[in-house]
Amino acid sequence: MNPKPPDKQKVGASGSDTRLHRNIKMVEKATHTFPNDTIHVRRKMHTREKSYQCNNCGKRLDKPSALVIHQRSHTGEKPYQCNDCGKWYVNKSSLIHHQKRHTGQKPYQCSFCEKWFISNGDLVKHKRIHTGEKPFKCNCCEKYFACQSTLRFHQRRHTEKKPLQCSYCEKGFISKRDLVNHHRKHTREKPYKCNHCEKCFAYQGTLVQHQRMHTG
Repeated sequence: MNPKPPDKQKVGASGSDTRLHRNIKMVEKATHTFPNDTIHVRRKMHTREKSYQCNNCGKRLDKPSALVIHQRSHTGEKPYQCNDCGKWYVNKSSLIHHQKRHTGQKPYQCSFCEKWFISNGDLVKHKRIHTGEKPFKCNCCEKYFACQSTLRFHQRRHTEKKPLQCSYCEKGFISKRDLVNHHRKHTREKPYKCNHCEKCFAYQGTLVQHQRMHTG
């Protein structure tokens, strides 16, 4: 004779009670998991307290790794190299972003114009063209900007700081682009090539002006 199967309703109720009791214990345990010093650290992570200061320019960063990466802008150190083209980068994320240009990978699409982008950060910046959003405010003149990098470039005009120095003549510059363009005066590099006559130019703006001669 087979034993009588247990009452399913009672088993279900008992299982539910057991799970509820276990969940309550887990919640109670979670409230005592973090000591006060750990809670302080976690609070710092959320408030983004900038405790690490650069000795070169005084800029403050929220974590040691960010300070190390920032200081490379002063030293010129670029420890990450692309295997495809040999170009060097300051941090690993910049290298990964660059490598997507070789593969053609663009997984992020704009919902406004359906244009595709390599990174989510590029997509967010692009969307501000459509929305008109300018979340970055200058403390000196209260002007707003769509990109944080544009704000930093603008703020240097108030302080007249030129933190980027030419390694050839020690001339100072506000932006990395200005420094790169200036370097070409020393190196004679001409990376911009005309598709019509194969003439090369040091600056993109000069190439654009030249190409108008071909297109009319």
